[in-house]
Formats: sequence, C-alpha cells, structure tokens
Amino acid sequence: MRVLVVGGGAREHALGWKLLQDDPALELISAPGNPGLAELGRCAAIAATDIAAIAALARREDVAFTIVGPEGPLDAGIVDHFRSNGLAVFGPSKAAARIETSKRFAKELMISASVPTASARTFTNVAAANAEAERLGAPVVIKASGLAAGKGVIVATTIGEARDAIASMLEGNAFGEAGHEVLVEEFMSGEEISVFALTDGTHVLPMIAAQDHKRVGDGDTGPNTGGMGAYAPVSIATAGLAAQTVDRVFLPTLSALRASGSTFTGLLYAGLMLTRDGQKVVEFNCRFGDPETEALLPLMASNLIEPMRAIANGDSIAGAPPIDWRAGAAVTTVVAAAGYPGSVDSGDVITLPPAERDVIVFHAGTKRNASGELVTAGGRVLAITALGDSLAAAQKLSASHASRVEFAGRQYRGDIGWRDLARLSAGA
Repeated sequence: MRVLVVGGGAREHALGWKLLQDDPALELISAPGNPGLAELGRCAAIAATDIAAIAALARREDVAFTIVGPEGPLDAGIVDHFRSNGLAVFGPSKAAARIETSKRFAKELMISASVPTASARTFTNVAAANAEAERLGAPVVIKASGLAAGKGVIVATTIGEARDAIASMLEGNAFGEAGHEVLVEEFMSGEEISVFALTDGTHVLPMIAAQDHKRVGDGDTGPNTGGMGAYAPVSIATAGLAAQTVDRVFLPTLSALRASGSTFTGLLYAGLMLTRDGQKVVEFNCRFGDPETEALLPLMASNLIEPMRAIANGDSIAGAPPIDWRAGAAVTTVVAAAGYPGSVDSGDVITLPPAERDVIVFHAGTKRNASGELVTAGGRVLAITALGDSLAAAQKLSASHASRVEFAGRQYRGDIGWRDLARLSAGA
C-alpha cells in the first residue's frame, strides 16, 4: 500500500513512523517532507499548500489515501479539492476546518451545542474590545480569531496588558490577517489537557489525553510557543473524564457541525481546561496536534492505518474496537533554535547524539545543506520522544538525549511533565 503524508514537521514524521510500525511494507511518500521522513520513504519537493500539485502527485502515484498534517492546507481547501477529484483523503473540509481556523465560528458553534466553554465576545474595534476587557477584569484572555501558528493567545494579567494585546493585533498587525478580529474571553483557571479523537463525522475513536507545554521556559515561564514538549498519559485524565469528553464535547460538537452542513471527518482535537466547575473547551484544532502527536503515537499499540483509511474513504468507523495503549509513559522534549518563538536563524549544523533504545528523534525544522549536512530550518528543530516504564524515567531519558543535541544556541525544557511528577511526589 502507498500512502501520501502532506507536511514536513515532527507531527508528519511521527505519523509516517507510526504507519510504518503498523505496516513495514508500506510505501510512504511525503510532500514536502523533511530529512527524517526521507529516511522512511520518498519526499516530493512540493509545498503543502500547492493543492493542485499534491493532488496530481496522489493520482500519479496511485496512493491508497492521503493524510493532511498541517492546518494551512486544510484551511486552503485541500480536502474539498481531493474529494471533488475522487481522491481518498484524511482530514476535514474547508468549512469543517473552521472549528480551528475561525475562533468566532468555534465559539458560536460550542454555545449553540451547549458545549462547556468560556464566555467570549468578538471585536474588530479597539475601543469596544478594551471596554469588554475592562468589563471582564484581569486576568483576561485575548485571542486572534484566525490561524496564528499556536501563538495568537495572550493571557493578560492586567488591563494594561490586555490593551496592549488588543492594540498589537487590531492595529499593530501582530498576527497578520489572523488578528484582524479578536476574541476577548473569560479567563479559566485550571489545568489544560489535549484530547484527540478520530471521527467519521458521527462516531469517534478517542485517544488518551496528553499535556502540551506551551511556554518557552521551565516552570511554564516566558512567552507562548507552538509547543515545547508534551507527555502522555496524564494522571488527572481519568476514564470517567474521557467518557465525559466524548459525551459532552465530541459528540455534540460533531452533531452541530453536521447540522451546519459542515460534517467533520478526520482528527478532532479538543483542548480542555479542567476547572472547578468541570471540563471546558479552550479551543478546537482540526488536525493532529504538535507536539502531542509525537508523544501519543509511540504509545499506541493499536493499528492506526485502518481507521484512518476508512475515514479517508468516507466509510463508517462504527463498531471499531477501542484504541489499545502500551503501558508506561512517553515524554517529548522539543529542541528549538535560539530566539524561538521570535525570529530565528537557519542553516546551523546539527550534531545528533548516538541512537538510544526507547528514544525516537522526530525532525521538525531541519534540512540538508549543499554538503549534505543536517542543519536547522525552523524555530522548533527536533522533537525527542522517550518511552519509559514511568513518567520520571521517560522524562529523564528525553531530557538527557535533548541535552546532547548540538547546534548553535539550541534551547529546550528539561521539565516536561512537571505537574504530574509533582503530583506523584506529593502522593508518595
């Protein structure tokens, strides 16, 4: 079987890795891919947003189905184009992808479906947005409504910070078109987790929860990033909580999307805040999350190809067995370039440590230079996933391997999973 993966980050590398774990005879093609994916199969130098060229590649290579990794091509309508040309594809339509690409759409949908979430209002006017921030009081959350690569959310601890955030988006073009409309949202206090579910639009196969670490520095300090690491499983994500997430979040959201004429198929990602009043949705994503995917898939004992293929072909997953998971834990530590999440340099030579048992190195922002050397090519450069019998063992191994990656100015967090480790320590 031949499968095409669209994208070139660590998420896509992890997806390709998992597919080959499930079926070693699989022929993997990636567009555009990266040096890590090139070790697993063929890479085609086609941008992820060049929809016509990617569709032509899928047809020419007679792939069984295509998996779309990043949100950009989904927002550009790649799934609609594939389906109109009779090509099997895993992912939501452009209209359904609005669950991520428009925070306004997502918020209105959640409210209509009685999905628990924070109250929020949408603004394009600075004065009106400032007035709403003052009405809610600090802390208050300011969000760019559109796609902002995971960085368009600012938790303002003072009204002054809220005003600055609003002005930076609506007047300062901080996030481009994505920030020309903002949400001023009620602050929710609690702990955040990420829960993924494979869906055919009606039925779901939920995965275990993971926890992402957004802040750049240890102890969750510094600015938000696209994610500096993740771990799974999460101790506070009980079986009861998982069942509630299906019943109170995924199923009503999918029903509301169907009712709106925007049936969602693919991978629906719910970011949940566990508050004193129960779980509430922070946001939805319309694709596998990064770096959570790199932590989850190495723990997944079940086959991923078959449910993905069924969904890509428009078939039902009703009756599919629950996903099985390996014992132990996985911790993913992101190794990022100096200056991330701000501007970063590219082209610095990377030296990787020797391979280790129970460690998988996923490529995020890497490329080969003219001499064939592995060099940096993005803010997040590598995702180092380690498996262990315990969370502490997995964290120690992941951080140790990350510490021995060498390139100019590399940075990483050594405390991924710290909340769960603190809970375990307190309960010891």
